[in-house]
Amino acid sequence: MMKVHSEDIPLGKRFEDGNYAMFVHWGLYSQLGNEVNGKTYYGIGEWIMNPQMANIHPEKYKEVAKQFNPVKFDPMAIARLAKDAGMKYVVITSKHHDGFAMYHSNSNDFNVVDATPYKRDVMKDLAKACHDVGIGFGFYYSHYQDWTYPGGNNGPTTDEEGKDATFDDYFKKKCLLQVEEITSEYGPIELVWFDTPGQISKHYVQELVKVVRKNQPNALISGRIGHGLGDYQSLDDMEVPVRNVEGMWEAVDTTNDSWGYAHYDENWKTPAQILHRLIACVARGGTYMLNIGPRGDGSIPEPAQNSLRNAGEWIKRYPQVVYGTDPSPWNHAMPWGDVVVKGNKMFLTVNTWPLSGELCLPGLKAPILSAMMLKGTESEPVKYENLGSWTRFMLPARAPERYVSVLELVLKGVPEVDDVHGIDPGMTTTIEVEFSIVTGGTKETKRWMEKFGEWKHAIQVSNWLSDTKVTWNVNVLEPGDYQIELTYAGDGRLVWGVELEGGSFIKNEKESSHIYQSFPIGWLKLDRSGFHSITVSLLEGDVSKASLKSISISP
Repeated sequence: MMKVHSEDIPLGKRFEDGNYAMFVHWGLYSQLGNEVNGKTYYGIGEWIMNPQMANIHPEKYKEVAKQFNPVKFDPMAIARLAKDAGMKYVVITSKHHDGFAMYHSNSNDFNVVDATPYKRDVMKDLAKACHDVGIGFGFYYSHYQDWTYPGGNNGPTTDEEGKDATFDDYFKKKCLLQVEEITSEYGPIELVWFDTPGQISKHYVQELVKVVRKNQPNALISGRIGHGLGDYQSLDDMEVPVRNVEGMWEAVDTTNDSWGYAHYDENWKTPAQILHRLIACVARGGTYMLNIGPRGDGSIPEPAQNSLRNAGEWIKRYPQVVYGTDPSPWNHAMPWGDVVVKGNKMFLTVNTWPLSGELCLPGLKAPILSAMMLKGTESEPVKYENLGSWTRFMLPARAPERYVSVLELVLKGVPEVDDVHGIDPGMTTTIEVEFSIVTGGTKETKRWMEKFGEWKHAIQVSNWLSDTKVTWNVNVLEPGDYQIELTYAGDGRLVWGVELEGGSFIKNEKESSHIYQSFPIGWLKLDRSGFHSITVSLLEGDVSKASLKSISISP
């Protein structure tokens, strides 16, 4: 799979070549920081008004603007942080669902200039700062939801005079006018990131697209505008796909658990986690947009800054891994890391250093001209050998990098591979059910929230029957006994069977819970090298609530 490039779509070059961007959620909700009347509400901060959070009345929420005075806001600090992190553009909330405009809106006075003591257009300052440091700038705009303006979705249903308010009233009197403002008063912008289209009618979306195209002909429009009228696909919140995704797309993620600032949330991603998720998105063919949530005073939490800058230092040493690359021809990650491609070069990104000193790569068909272990601008040759459909590389005893090490292969011609999952002889191989063949059950995506708004995703198999089978095709390098673990959710004790086609069979009873957990089933003998199929079945227990997520195979 080759990534779509700007020769095909003349918009958003920073998006499709840069692969990495900064998202910023900042607004009145940042002033509250998930604490209202002395009580902490756990969940995503920008939804604090929601009935499932603090359930704040619109008029009461508007009073927060009188306290909003971000004296520590430094637009150049945000722009430099994005630049230092290796990000190619910044997208910031111009108006979230709360209806508050973080810029000087002439069409509605519920904005940062007219309604707060700060009285400064922070978006003009940030747009200039991004331009000055050489990165792109874009706006988030919530076009369907507005919780404080009459007629906006989930907002007041009557106006100030007590008359019924419709969505058309909101759209014409506020939404359309504000999209005109943000696309005409802040210089060239990279994209407009619309959100939560819900049940919005297509003709409203068409009007918004027309405004963006008129004022910003080179800007992208996010897929969340609705009705398939965006320029690219935006995946679900906090979702990093396990399989390559066709076309132009992005994953949106957070540096901790919340988008807007939450005073209690110290669950920061480490530099290694950021790099692993970034590279996973690039290797699947997409762009990674990672969020920061400034405090109400405008300052950026220090742990987020530290992780982003440390990850950025790695990107400065290995820009060829992140920018302008094509996805992995295997369509999935490896047990030790991942793969990206640039021309006839293949970069193996190693997150987990093999203790044996041997890195095993399955299915590479193209001849290797050279293999070099990189360390910044330096490199050293790596010995390798071909073992049938596998290639084994003899690595140094220690990883050259703390977070991610890079092995560069120069190939004779374009990469050609067999994308069957290889069973690594030196470390655990986990294969999601996304890559399985399912008969008699249902393979589909399951979404749930661990806290309010903190989304998790799993492709899983449910609706089990007595004859349901989940089968993976695998490639084995070294025969032997391998430990089998299954990751699943369910209710009560379940009996699982695992069978090697034409070979051994094991079964075991294990407990289950409503959250996904891994349970060891037993040792399965893989009696020969080469290609096999491994099948899982559910033999006893409450099949109606069972949900299988993955299989793990360990030497």
